[in-house]
Amino acid sequence: MNALSWGAVEPQLPILLVVIPLLGALLTTFLRNSFMAWLVATVVAFTLPFISIHLLVSVLETGQPIVYKIGNWEAPFGIVYRVDQLSGYVLSVIAIIGAVIMPFARRSVAAEIEERARSWYYTMYLLCLAGLLGIVITGDAFNAFVFLEISSLATYVLIALGKNRRALLAAYQYLIMGTIGATLYVIGVGLLYVVTGTLNFDDLASRLSAAIIDPGQRNAVVTALGFIVVGLSLKLALFPMHMWLPNAYAYAPSFATAFLAGTATKAAIYLLVRVVFSVFGVGMTLENLPIGEVVIVLSIAAMFLASISAVFETNAKRMLAYSSVAQIGYITLGIAIANQAGMTGSLAHIANHAIMKTALFLALGAVFYRVGSVLYSDISGIGRKMPLTMAAFAVAGLGLMGTPGTAGFISKWYLAVAAIDDGMYSVVFLIVASSLISVVYIGRITEVVWFREPSKAAAKAKEAPLSMLIPLWLLVGATIYLGFDTRATVGTASEAAKMLLEGVQ
Repeated sequence: MNALSWGAVEPQLPILLVVIPLLGALLTTFLRNSFMAWLVATVVAFTLPFISIHLLVSVLETGQPIVYKIGNWEAPFGIVYRVDQLSGYVLSVIAIIGAVIMPFARRSVAAEIEERARSWYYTMYLLCLAGLLGIVITGDAFNAFVFLEISSLATYVLIALGKNRRALLAAYQYLIMGTIGATLYVIGVGLLYVVTGTLNFDDLASRLSAAIIDPGQRNAVVTALGFIVVGLSLKLALFPMHMWLPNAYAYAPSFATAFLAGTATKAAIYLLVRVVFSVFGVGMTLENLPIGEVVIVLSIAAMFLASISAVFETNAKRMLAYSSVAQIGYITLGIAIANQAGMTGSLAHIANHAIMKTALFLALGAVFYRVGSVLYSDISGIGRKMPLTMAAFAVAGLGLMGTPGTAGFISKWYLAVAAIDDGMYSVVFLIVASSLISVVYIGRITEVVWFREPSKAAAKAKEAPLSMLIPLWLLVGATIYLGFDTRATVGTASEAAKMLLEGVQ
């Protein structure tokens, strides 16, 4: 591509980030050959990290956000796409995870999805990916709701198409809870529109400053904040609004579980951070509201209670699902502490957890591909038959525990520093104590797969195919690498945290 053509394309990159997967989804609907559908989805998925990383690098170099006006309509009358340090960072995480897992998808989807539904499955994947990217890149509160629903509707299908009959029930539970969450969010957005007459995030922030002077309007704004926070907390599975997540992750097809664990809750967390800090954080004083204290309590509850639930699970996917609820607690803890170290640790953990948890679910997906089960009784001794797969699982598990030398340690270190900076020394102890519980549930499954005699199912297994091992080990390699070189995660997260805490628009 010559300089002239690149000069014409570069300004369109923000819209292409959403349009390309939407067009890919449209194309796969006409394909009945599952290999061709996978190929289209793979090509589309691998273009997105290049776009998102280019946008992020441009923002970091210039220090200025990239604003794309759809239809050339000026905000707040038109919808704008906006890429800054935070959105560029989360866009890159989602796009990279979406691309890395695609080589794994071909065999996994072929094994777990009926032939007639495979092309549609890739269509739903691309729609979900487009929706998640749209949530992050849009600068409009209602447009975020639209993308939230696009990704959610596609997600319900991704879960429901699993061969396990419980997948349908899990999808239905997720549909009910997801719909409630989305409804609460849009009610909050509606209240903000009544008060301010705008839906643009930047315009909302500026107009809320005047709106809260009037006591009547302030009450409406606080009510809107409550609806939005609770609605998005349902979407991101903040304890105790997490009950949809364990079944959704446990009974969804392996590819869907790995994809959703690394991306879906991260987009919801982004939207919560964006609204609370960039909109309400500029327009009103949150110190007078007990939001931070409530979220800290719920986060700590998640860290302990979800981890304890994971200890007693005998289904490996459900164990990791409860672990995800606990890890979300770490992310929301730093957000609630709301200082530089806390925000840096939380935002860094968005990427670190996405990498580690996707790797863990890919490993279990490879086991399911060979054994047809992830029950502890069926996968005992599987490490002797699938040593590369389970070695990768063990390394990613070390990251999840927060072992020094892994990405997971870096996140928890910053969260501990954040608690110390705010004089919350008991929280430091709780972070360490909850991490020790993860040692128990990761240690338990490690004992099952490595130190027991192979079960009848495991005895017939063999190592996962290369197309599954390569993406798995790429993510495991990233788990180790990002434990030493933190520029891509902590460096970028620190810039995003500084922007949020300073109220930079």
